[in-house]
Amino acid sequence: MSEKVKSYKLKNMESNVLLWIGYAASGVIALSMTMNSIVKFRWINLVGASTFATYGFLISAFPVMALNGFIVAVDIYYLIRIYTKTHLFDTLEVRGDNKYLLKFLDYHKDEIKKFFPDFVYKPEMNTISFFVLRNMAVAGIFLVHREDENILKVGLDYVVPEYRDYKNGKYVYHRLKSIFIKENYQKVIAKGGTSKHIKYLKKLGFKENNEGLFVKELL
Repeated sequence: MSEKVKSYKLKNMESNVLLWIGYAASGVIALSMTMNSIVKFRWINLVGASTFATYGFLISAFPVMALNGFIVAVDIYYLIRIYTKTHLFDTLEVRGDNKYLLKFLDYHKDEIKKFFPDFVYKPEMNTISFFVLRNMAVAGIFLVHREDENILKVGLDYVVPEYRDYKNGKYVYHRLKSIFIKENYQKVIAKGGTSKHIKYLKKLGFKENNEGLFVKELL
């Protein structure tokens, strides 16, 4: 095989590798645009922009490298802000027939079904019902009822997409723990539902029992 043929094949192979790097970068950035969560968007976009910046450098397309390098810097800046920002949490207790509550449940009904496929709103069941607020924005809804004298059963613990970073759950189950204990509750139980919700519950310290329910001890 002549040196010219070897050189041609090598260049062709390098060209194909670079082409696939460009395709991969485009695919990752396109994927980031489908994310509801701003945190997931920033992380995936960061990976895509980094890959595109590398691609631009390798093919000597320096404007492409510069633009995506700037996007990388922007993503890093906002991720730092997200992870270091102090969120002011609060709750807003509501009655079962509250109009905003009913509109909220109706608006998010399709998303709620993804995590709580068996959920049917029964206002008469509510023992505790409140919105979780983050910097005065509604981040989620928490509905529970008294199962036994000292047990709370979760009917709905829904978080809107842009706030799904476990901070809502940590606030409810950790920072409000003392309030639940004062009301003589000893444990919280919840159905597993979907795999994502099970992951969420385990992250917050729930343990699965023999009946397939997830239990968090408060005492």
